Amino acid sequence: MGKNQNSFQLIWGAALTAAGVGVIVFLPQRMEQIRQLRQAEPYAFDILFLWFCFGLLGVLLIGGGLRKIYGLLKSPSDSTSDDQDRD
Repeated sequence: MGKNQNSFQLIWGAALTAAGVGVIVFLPQRMEQIRQLRQAEPYAFDILFLWFCFGLLGVLLIGGGLRKIYGLLKSPSDSTSDDQDRD
């Protein structure tokens, strides 16, 4: 991979992580707005289901972004030593 490709992938990983953090941070505020618009009870099944879905989305975004960043920052010498061990 070229230097520009690595930079782009690093920025993409950071963007995924930031989006996940944003989902998690703003989840309580948005869920309160949704609850008020729908005039639903706080623990109705549909509200809990939305909490779960958005929470899972945030966790997956954070995990994917951190995995991408970790994979790029991992030293390239580790991967060459693994290849040599297999031979």
